[in-house]
Amino acid sequence: MPDAKNFFTPADKEHIVQAIREAEDATSGEIRVHLENYCREDVLDRAAFLFNELRINETEHHNGVLIYVAIKDKKFAIIGDAGINAVVEEHFWEDVKLLMSEHFKLGEFVAGLQKGIRKAGEKLKKHFPVMRDDVNELNDEISFL
Repeated sequence: MPDAKNFFTPADKEHIVQAIREAEDATSGEIRVHLENYCREDVLDRAAFLFNELRINETEHHNGVLIYVAIKDKKFAIIGDAGINAVVEEHFWEDVKLLMSEHFKLGEFVAGLQKGIRKAGEKLKKHFPVMRDDVNELNDEISFL
């Protein structure tokens, strides 16, 4: 299995980034995707650490979302900041994770990420519509460690 940086082809990466950009076009929210090889701790703890490291917690409306994937350990998590968590249904992130995992199990990693990004984007759009003076607060590119 290739390492995290080479897991997706350049075209795959562009499809994922495009899904992020399309989701963010309709919202002031921010979505990041982060890949690494291994998760040596609880996956939610690692995602929470990276949420802060990637400064997702610093968005103006606290409406950032992180999709974290440890490819070689086959673990992933989705977490949202306080602003979005305050308005989504109790099991929303678990529902998104389930949707994504159905694709991951079939080896459809790009499709799984795209579906998760779109689902998060729909919820962000509903609760945090794009504003006239909106700026892209976070890089849309996939990040790696």
